[in-house]
Amino acid sequence: MTKQQANWSPYDNNGGTCVAIAGADYCVIAADTRMSTGYNILTRDYSKIIKLADKCVLASSGFQADVRALQKVLAARHLTYQHQHNKQMSCPAMGQLLSNTLYYKRFFPYYAFNVLGGLDNEGKGCVFTYDAVGSYERVGYSSQGSGATLIMPFLDNQLKSPSPLLLPAKDAVTPLSESEAIDLVKTCFASATERDIYTGDKLEMIILNADGVRREEMDLRRD
Repeated sequence: MTKQQANWSPYDNNGGTCVAIAGADYCVIAADTRMSTGYNILTRDYSKIIKLADKCVLASSGFQADVRALQKVLAARHLTYQHQHNKQMSCPAMGQLLSNTLYYKRFFPYYAFNVLGGLDNEGKGCVFTYDAVGSYERVGYSSQGSGATLIMPFLDNQLKSPSPLLLPAKDAVTPLSESEAIDLVKTCFASATERDIYTGDKLEMIILNADGVRREEMDLRRD
Protein backbone atom coordinates (compact mmCIF):
# COMPACT_ATOMS: atom_id res chain seq x y z
CA MET A 1 0.00 0.00 0.00
CA THR A 2 1.43 3.38 -1.00
CA LYS A 3 1.93 5.91 1.74
CA GLN A 4 -0.42 8.86 1.42
CA GLN A 5 0.40 12.32 2.65
CA ALA A 6 -1.99 15.14 3.52
CA ASN A 7 -0.97 18.14 1.46
CA TRP A 8 -2.88 20.93 3.19
CA SER A 9 -1.78 24.55 2.80
CA PRO A 10 -2.89 27.55 4.88
CA TYR A 11 -2.73 29.68 1.72
CA ASP A 12 -4.68 29.96 -1.51
CA ASN A 13 -4.25 32.32 -4.45
CA ASN A 14 -7.52 33.95 -5.45
CA GLY A 15 -6.02 35.67 -8.50
CA GLY A 16 -6.86 39.10 -9.82
CA THR A 17 -4.76 42.05 -10.96
CA CYS A 18 -4.09 45.52 -9.54
CA VAL A 19 -2.57 48.55 -11.32
CA ALA A 20 -1.69 52.05 -10.10
CA ILE A 21 -0.35 55.08 -11.99
CA ALA A 22 0.81 58.33 -10.36
CA GLY A 23 0.75 61.67 -12.19
CA ALA A 24 1.78 65.22 -11.36
CA ASP A 25 -1.49 65.95 -9.54
CA TYR A 26 -3.50 62.70 -9.62
CA CYS A 27 -3.33 58.98 -8.92
CA VAL A 28 -5.28 56.17 -10.59
CA ILE A 29 -5.69 52.86 -8.73
CA ALA A 30 -7.48 50.00 -10.51
CA ALA A 31 -8.30 46.33 -10.04
CA ASP A 32 -10.57 43.73 -11.56
CA THR A 33 -13.44 42.21 -9.53
CA ARG A 34 -13.01 38.47 -10.25
CA MET A 35 -12.14 36.16 -7.35
CA SER A 36 -11.14 32.61 -8.27
CA THR A 37 -9.65 29.46 -6.85
CA GLY A 38 -8.13 26.98 -9.29
CA TYR A 39 -10.43 26.82 -12.31
CA ASN A 40 -13.49 28.00 -10.35
CA ILE A 41 -14.82 31.56 -10.20
CA LEU A 42 -16.01 32.20 -6.63
CA THR A 43 -17.55 35.60 -7.38
CA ARG A 44 -17.52 38.10 -10.25
CA ASP A 45 -18.10 41.17 -8.07
CA TYR A 46 -15.45 41.31 -5.33
CA SER A 47 -13.71 44.66 -4.82
CA LYS A 48 -9.94 44.43 -4.24
CA ILE A 49 -9.68 48.15 -3.46
CA ILE A 50 -10.10 49.78 -0.05
CA LYS A 51 -9.89 53.46 0.90
CA LEU A 52 -7.59 53.73 3.93
CA ALA A 53 -7.61 57.55 4.22
CA ASP A 54 -8.96 60.55 2.31
CA LYS A 55 -5.88 60.59 0.04
CA CYS A 56 -4.77 56.98 0.24
CA VAL A 57 -6.15 53.83 -1.45
CA LEU A 58 -4.92 50.23 -1.27
CA ALA A 59 -5.39 47.55 -3.95
CA SER A 60 -4.45 43.96 -3.08
CA SER A 61 -4.38 40.62 -4.86
CA GLY A 62 -3.36 37.19 -3.58
CA PHE A 63 -5.12 35.30 -0.78
CA GLN A 64 -8.23 37.37 -0.04
CA ALA A 65 -8.65 36.07 3.54
CA ASP A 66 -5.18 37.44 4.35
CA VAL A 67 -6.01 40.65 2.46
CA ARG A 68 -9.10 41.20 4.64
CA ALA A 69 -7.08 40.54 7.81
CA LEU A 70 -4.41 43.00 6.65
CA GLN A 71 -7.02 45.67 5.81
CA LYS A 72 -8.54 45.33 9.31
CA VAL A 73 -5.13 45.74 10.97
CA LEU A 74 -4.35 48.85 8.89
CA ALA A 75 -7.78 50.37 9.63
CA ALA A 76 -7.29 49.81 13.38
CA ARG A 77 -3.75 51.28 13.34
CA HIS A 78 -5.00 54.27 11.35
CA LEU A 79 -7.83 54.89 13.82
CA THR A 80 -5.30 54.86 16.69
CA TYR A 81 -3.12 57.34 14.76
CA GLN A 82 -6.12 59.66 14.23
CA HIS A 83 -6.95 59.65 17.95
CA GLN A 84 -3.34 60.37 18.91
CA HIS A 85 -2.53 63.02 16.26
CA ASN A 86 -5.96 64.46 15.47
CA LYS A 87 -5.37 64.12 11.72
CA GLN A 88 -5.35 61.48 9.00
CA MET A 89 -2.21 59.67 7.93
CA SER A 90 -0.49 60.91 4.78
CA CYS A 91 0.00 58.44 1.93
CA PRO A 92 3.81 58.11 2.45
CA ALA A 93 3.21 57.47 6.18
CA MET A 94 0.61 54.82 5.34
CA GLY A 95 3.16 53.33 2.95
CA GLN A 96 5.65 52.92 5.79
CA LEU A 97 2.96 51.51 8.11
CA LEU A 98 1.99 48.90 5.51
CA SER A 99 5.64 47.91 5.08
CA ASN A 100 6.09 47.53 8.87
CA THR A 101 2.85 45.53 9.17
CA LEU A 102 3.90 43.09 6.43
CA TYR A 103 7.47 42.75 7.76
CA TYR A 104 6.19 42.02 11.29
CA LYS A 105 4.49 38.91 9.86
CA ARG A 106 7.46 37.85 7.71
CA PHE A 107 7.77 34.36 9.28
CA PHE A 108 4.10 33.55 8.50
CA PRO A 109 3.38 36.24 5.90
CA TYR A 110 0.15 37.76 4.72
CA TYR A 111 -0.09 36.20 1.23
CA ALA A 112 -1.08 39.59 -0.19
CA PHE A 113 0.53 41.58 -2.99
CA ASN A 114 -0.23 45.24 -2.55
CA VAL A 115 -0.19 48.49 -4.49
CA LEU A 116 -0.76 51.65 -2.44
CA GLY A 117 -1.69 54.85 -4.27
CA GLY A 118 -2.66 58.38 -3.34
CA LEU A 119 -1.46 61.96 -3.06
CA ASP A 120 1.53 63.05 -0.96
CA ASN A 121 1.81 66.18 1.19
CA GLU A 122 2.60 68.30 -1.88
CA GLY A 123 -0.43 67.05 -3.81
CA LYS A 124 1.65 64.92 -6.19
CA GLY A 125 0.55 61.41 -7.10
CA CYS A 126 2.45 58.62 -5.37
CA VAL A 127 2.46 54.85 -5.83
CA PHE A 128 4.12 52.34 -3.51
CA THR A 129 4.59 48.74 -4.62
CA TYR A 130 5.21 45.81 -2.24
CA ASP A 131 6.22 42.19 -2.00
CA ALA A 132 4.59 39.85 0.55
CA VAL A 133 7.08 40.62 3.35
CA GLY A 134 7.10 44.42 3.25
CA SER A 135 9.91 45.40 0.89
CA TYR A 136 8.60 48.49 -0.88
CA GLU A 137 9.51 51.25 -3.30
CA ARG A 138 7.95 54.51 -4.45
CA VAL A 139 7.40 54.32 -8.19
CA GLY A 140 5.48 56.12 -10.93
CA TYR A 141 3.42 53.05 -11.84
CA SER A 142 3.09 49.46 -10.76
CA SER A 143 1.08 46.26 -11.18
CA GLN A 144 0.57 43.27 -8.87
CA GLY A 145 -1.32 40.00 -9.15
CA SER A 146 -1.91 37.27 -11.68
CA GLY A 147 -1.88 39.63 -14.69
CA ALA A 148 1.16 41.67 -13.58
CA THR A 149 3.58 39.72 -15.80
CA LEU A 150 1.46 40.75 -18.80
CA ILE A 151 0.81 44.36 -17.79
CA MET A 152 4.22 45.49 -16.45
CA PRO A 153 6.11 45.06 -19.77
CA PHE A 154 3.40 47.13 -21.48
CA LEU A 155 3.58 49.88 -18.81
CA ASP A 156 7.41 49.83 -19.02
CA ASN A 157 7.14 50.36 -22.75
CA GLN A 158 4.69 53.25 -22.41
CA LEU A 159 5.89 54.97 -19.23
CA LYS A 160 9.47 53.90 -18.46
CA SER A 161 10.55 55.73 -15.29
CA PRO A 162 13.95 57.41 -15.05
CA SER A 163 16.50 55.21 -13.31
CA PRO A 164 16.76 55.90 -9.55
CA LEU A 165 20.54 55.79 -10.07
CA LEU A 166 20.52 58.90 -12.28
CA LEU A 167 21.55 62.14 -10.59
CA PRO A 168 19.95 64.52 -9.91
CA ALA A 169 17.04 62.31 -8.84
CA LYS A 170 13.83 62.78 -10.81
CA ASP A 171 10.26 62.54 -9.54
CA ALA A 172 8.68 59.11 -9.90
CA VAL A 173 5.60 60.42 -11.68
CA THR A 174 4.36 59.72 -15.18
CA PRO A 175 4.05 62.43 -17.85
CA LEU A 176 0.47 61.49 -18.82
CA SER A 177 -2.61 63.58 -18.19
CA GLU A 178 -5.32 62.10 -15.97
CA SER A 179 -7.59 61.10 -18.87
CA GLU A 180 -4.64 59.50 -20.74
CA ALA A 181 -3.72 57.47 -17.64
CA ILE A 182 -7.32 56.25 -17.27
CA ASP A 183 -7.40 55.18 -20.93
CA LEU A 184 -4.05 53.40 -20.51
CA VAL A 185 -5.33 51.45 -17.48
CA LYS A 186 -8.43 50.40 -19.44
CA THR A 187 -6.20 49.20 -22.30
CA CYS A 188 -4.00 47.24 -19.85
CA PHE A 189 -6.92 45.34 -18.39
CA ALA A 190 -8.68 44.74 -21.70
CA SER A 191 -5.43 43.19 -22.95
CA ALA A 192 -4.60 41.16 -19.81
CA THR A 193 -8.14 39.74 -19.65
CA GLU A 194 -7.61 38.09 -23.05
CA ARG A 195 -4.68 36.01 -21.73
CA ASP A 196 -5.14 35.65 -17.95
CA ILE A 197 -8.03 33.44 -16.77
CA TYR A 198 -7.89 34.95 -13.25
CA THR A 199 -8.53 38.53 -14.47
CA GLY A 200 -11.88 39.64 -15.81
CA ASP A 201 -15.57 40.43 -15.25
CA LYS A 202 -15.31 44.11 -14.30
CA LEU A 203 -12.67 46.83 -13.89
CA GLU A 204 -12.96 49.14 -10.87
CA MET A 205 -10.96 52.38 -10.88
CA ILE A 206 -10.44 54.94 -8.13
CA ILE A 207 -9.13 58.35 -9.26
CA LEU A 208 -7.68 60.72 -6.63
CA ASN A 209 -6.95 64.38 -7.36
CA ALA A 210 -7.25 67.81 -5.73
CA ASP A 211 -11.05 67.71 -6.21
CA GLY A 212 -11.38 64.50 -4.18
CA VAL A 213 -12.03 60.86 -5.02
CA ARG A 214 -14.16 59.41 -7.80
CA ARG A 215 -14.93 55.90 -9.00
CA GLU A 216 -15.26 54.53 -12.53
CA GLU A 217 -16.12 51.07 -13.83
CA MET A 218 -15.73 49.19 -17.11
CA ASP A 219 -16.97 45.74 -18.10
CA LEU A 220 -14.34 43.12 -18.99
CA ARG A 221 -14.60 39.62 -20.49
CA ARG A 222 -16.72 37.28 -18.40
CA ASP A 223 -15.37 33.98 -19.75
